[in-house]
Amino acid sequence: MSRIVYVNGSYVPEAEAKVSIFDRAFLFGDGIYEVTAVLGGRPLDMDAHLARLDRSLEEMAIAPPLDHSELAALHAELIARNGLDEGVVYLEITRGVADRDFLYPDEVRPTVVAFTQSRPLLANPYAATGVKIITIPDIRWKRRDIKSTALLAQTMGKQQAKLAGAYEAWMVEDGRVTEGTSSSAFIVDADGIVRTQPLGHHILPGVTRRAVMRLAEVDGVAVEERPFTVAEALGAREAFLTAASAFVLPVVEIDGVKIGVRRTFRGEHLEPGGPQERDGRADRCPNDDLDVEQAAGRGPHALSVVRVDRVVSEHDGVGARCVGRAQHSAGVPGIANRREHDDQPRRCRSAC
Repeated sequence: MSRIVYVNGSYVPEAEAKVSIFDRAFLFGDGIYEVTAVLGGRPLDMDAHLARLDRSLEEMAIAPPLDHSELAALHAELIARNGLDEGVVYLEITRGVADRDFLYPDEVRPTVVAFTQSRPLLANPYAATGVKIITIPDIRWKRRDIKSTALLAQTMGKQQAKLAGAYEAWMVEDGRVTEGTSSSAFIVDADGIVRTQPLGHHILPGVTRRAVMRLAEVDGVAVEERPFTVAEALGAREAFLTAASAFVLPVVEIDGVKIGVRRTFRGEHLEPGGPQERDGRADRCPNDDLDVEQAAGRGPHALSVVRVDRVVSEHDGVGARCVGRAQHSAGVPGIANRREHDDQPRRCRSAC
C-alpha cells in the first residue's frame, strides 16, 4: 500500500509527490530536517524536536513556514493517514525554489515535505546483542549543530562502517570522539562516570542524548559533558549510542576491540555464554520494552549504567507499571524506568 506523504500543504500518494529540480536542498543541501520517533501512534519528544528545528531554521536564516501547532497537526495527520503505530516521521524544510545561485534568493517560500517510515523500535534486535562500531576521521563542516540535509560525510562514514561489518562509525577530531554518523556517543569511563561531548558547534544536540542525561541525573548517575579519546573508549567499562530512531544501543566492540568484560541483561549479570544467556539475550518480561518520558532510552550493555529497562511513560493509558532495573556491573546505580501497560502485571526476571 502506497504511503501518503506531505508536500507543501497537500497530502498525496508518494508516487505523486513532486519537488522542483530547482529546490535549493537539491542543488545545495540548503535545508534542515528532523526525525521524530513514533510509538503507539504518538510522536515522542515533539517539543524538543520542534525547538531544535526552530534553532536550525534561525541559524540558516529560513523563516518558519509553519508554527508549532501546525507542525504537530501535520505529524498527527500523517501518522493517522498511514496508520503508523511504530516508526518515524521525517520532516524536511528547505529554503525553497529558485534558479541556481549561491546567494540566498529573495522572497521565496520554503519547501516543506514529510513522510512516515514504519519500523520496529521496541523490538530492535541490536538492543539485545549490542552493536559494533568503527572510528573514522571527522571530515564534516564546522556547524554540525545545525541539523542540515547536507549529510555526505555522514553517508560516506555509514557506508564505511557497513563495509567493515559494523553498525555505526564514531567520528574523531583532534584525537577525541565527536559523535556517530547518525547518533550521539557515550562511554562509562574507568571511574564509572558517563561521559559525552559537551554541546557546541562541533556536534548535534541530540534529543535522545538529552533524555538519557536527564534520566541519569534523576537517578543520581554521574554524567559529565567531557570529551573522551578513542583510547579511553577502548578501555571503557561500557559504551553506548543514542538516536531518536534507535533510542539507546549498547556498543560491544570498537575497532575490533571488545568493550567491557561482562554484559548486563535487564537486571542480571550474565557471563557471555552462561546458562542464563540464550542466543545472545536473557529471558525477560514480555512487557520489558522501553517507552519514553517524551523521549526514549534503552540501556548501554542493556543499560548497566542507566538501569533503563523501562523509561517512564506518562501517557494517558492506565495499567500496571513494569519496573525493570539493570544495574551497573560495578555496582553503579542506574535509572529506574517504568512503563504504563494496558494489560495485567506479569512477573519476570527483572523484578517487574
